[in-house]
Amino acid sequence: MAAKSFRLIWTAPALDDLDEIAAWIATENRTAADRLVRRVLAKVEPLTRFPESGRRVPELPGRTPYREVIVPPCRVIYRREGSRGVLIVHVRRSERLLVPADLAREEE
Repeated sequence: MAAKSFRLIWTAPALDDLDEIAAWIATENRTAADRLVRRVLAKVEPLTRFPESGRRVPELPGRTPYREVIVPPCRVIYRREGSRGVLIVHVRRSERLLVPADLAREEE
């Protein structure tokens, strides 16, 4: 039996986050920035088949729907959107902690 496939949905803030990180890296090394973007895209692709495979976001309390995939130097924060797919809500530098207020800027 084939595993169900989910759609990846990138929010505008997540795309902006990734673009900002790549732009900063590109000031020194355009090739490294391009490589990072490709690595992020490749690392989140398996979420279409295994949306619960990321770890829970450690700084969020309780049973939160948010999970993350680590792609050094980034954290890709996402949540499953029922049958809609996997909603990528933020991409941030791994040294930056996520606070619940950051999730308020989720939008598509």
